[in-house]
Amino acid sequence: MRRILLRTIVLAAAVLFMTAGACAHPAPQSAPQEGIEKKQILPQADTIEVISQKMGRNIKNVVIKPAQYQCPDLSGKRYPVLYLLHGAYGCYNDWSHKTNLDSLANKYDVIIVCPDGQDSWYFDSPIDPTMQFETYVSKELVEYIDSHYRTIANRYMRAITGLSMGGHGALFLAWKHPEVFWSCGSMSGNMDITQFPDRWHIKDRLGDYESNKQRWQDHAVCNLVERLKSNVLQPAQNIIIDDGLNDIFIKNNIALHEQLVENGINHDFTVRPGRHSWDYWVNSLDYHMMFFQKAFARGTELMNQ
Repeated sequence: MRRILLRTIVLAAAVLFMTAGACAHPAPQSAPQEGIEKKQILPQADTIEVISQKMGRNIKNVVIKPAQYQCPDLSGKRYPVLYLLHGAYGCYNDWSHKTNLDSLANKYDVIIVCPDGQDSWYFDSPIDPTMQFETYVSKELVEYIDSHYRTIANRYMRAITGLSMGGHGALFLAWKHPEVFWSCGSMSGNMDITQFPDRWHIKDRLGDYESNKQRWQDHAVCNLVERLKSNVLQPAQNIIIDDGLNDIFIKNNIALHEQLVENGINHDFTVRPGRHSWDYWVNSLDYHMMFFQKAFARGTELMNQ
């Protein structure tokens, strides 16, 4: 009888210990204990619909929160946000299906938001009122995320990047709205859309190229460098651009890099082996996350000055 009572007390103490430490980060213990810890701090993923007043319709988004977001002991903690854009013919859940965003959200202690871009090229179409994604991403979505999640609502704590169409979109949005995004990046982005007048629905957003050349020029990232030079907000934005050596856009990525160098715009530029593929983009995202982590750390210092 005494043995049964002693065993019951030991088991109760063990249960109490595991419950109390669910949100903590104790020193590594045995493999079973590590398994319990991992199961109890799984990240939180939301699929949400955000109404765009300008478009008059709802847009889907995936929001990945770091695991500790749900920890009661950290209920007052706020987080930086990465807006992660998909490419042409893609959708809001592409990134979450292709790579482990949960792990990245945990590792870098950041909220990741993946909006649906719907082949919009992430600008406000002058000919299609249902495609107003510059306003949606840079204003409507940011305001929604800041009001519904525990974010650090400051330009220093927002980054935006993406692949292909999303790479173009990330730089386009950040360079036009530096008051919103302090850090930005592009993976295999199409930096000069004027070179592709009949591809990827661009003319459906801007009209025929031959009849609307100035409009196309105004919406090409390569023509926004002058805007960077005249930006009065300081410190200057953090910019990371990369492309695969065998990518279809490698020439205009190199051209943009040279243009930025000529104009004295600080940025990171890397060419690595690879093609226009998910293998390249998933690998590239790791580099972007490390780059943004340093920017967030610097941003924290600036806010505390």
